[in-house]
Amino acid sequence: MKTRIVIRTTIVVPLIFLASALVLLSFSFLGGQAANAQEGSGEGQFASVNGLELYYEVHGVGEPLILLHGGLNTIDMVFGQLLPPLAENRQVIAVELQGHGHTADVDRPMSFELMADDIAALIQHLGYQSADIMGFSLGGGVAQQVAIRHPEVVRRLVLISTPFSSDGWYPEVQAGMAAMNAEAAAAMLDSPMYQLYAAVAPNPDDWPILVTKLGDLLRQDYDWSEDVAAITAPILLVVGDADNIRPEHAVQFFALLGGGQIDGDSGGRPTSQLAVLPGATHFSILTRTDLLLPVVAPFLNRPLPESE
Repeated sequence: MKTRIVIRTTIVVPLIFLASALVLLSFSFLGGQAANAQEGSGEGQFASVNGLELYYEVHGVGEPLILLHGGLNTIDMVFGQLLPPLAENRQVIAVELQGHGHTADVDRPMSFELMADDIAALIQHLGYQSADIMGFSLGGGVAQQVAIRHPEVVRRLVLISTPFSSDGWYPEVQAGMAAMNAEAAAAMLDSPMYQLYAAVAPNPDDWPILVTKLGDLLRQDYDWSEDVAAITAPILLVVGDADNIRPEHAVQFFALLGGGQIDGDSGGRPTSQLAVLPGATHFSILTRTDLLLPVVAPFLNRPLPESE
């Protein structure tokens, strides 16, 4: 007889809410000519960085754009619809972060800072001096830390459905994050999320470790407002009008970047931008390529401030 693990409703409801959201959710060519000589095949590769075998895929050819997924995701889970059109005129490097997908976990905590160091090391590994970075949810937090800790490797940032502080999430989302532990991982073994993870993970038995480590990370309070305000790279903030991020937090984020301070027509417009996508949620935002691409493509293609 199959044993089923039962968790109280007070835990299951926020956990399912968070899990569903996470599922549908994350450059200069100097020294990089060899890496760009051929169009990326999309085949998986591994980079040995910081004691980690970091999985990544290269798609397309052109200026490099790194994609960072959300929590408990893989590349295909969240970027399946967005990646192909982005790769039509860019070299897209899609990464699976520590413990996620094909990237095996290692004996270290999971933190935004350490994962950011991994991405900076990957950029160096690929022979690039710098790259554009697009991060969704958890990946957006990692992208922010790359810009904070390694500003020299970041040309532009696209941050999708991600806050600069833990209180940017709605309270019920924070409750779901707080419920992520080994017990919750066991309750998710019949879920499509686990099945997708198990299909590609080198050690599928590490699932409870991944969920527990991610829960430990997401339960932490953080506020990067001062560091974010000091970022000099242009940033595009993208949220849905029905996102897991509070809309007032998105506006506050934009204000930290110099946006909304004065009438834009009177001059002094910031290099960063804010886009609120209508009818988009944390569940659906990455599938709305009809809304995302017209916002993201012009931002990525515009000249950097020093060359304008």
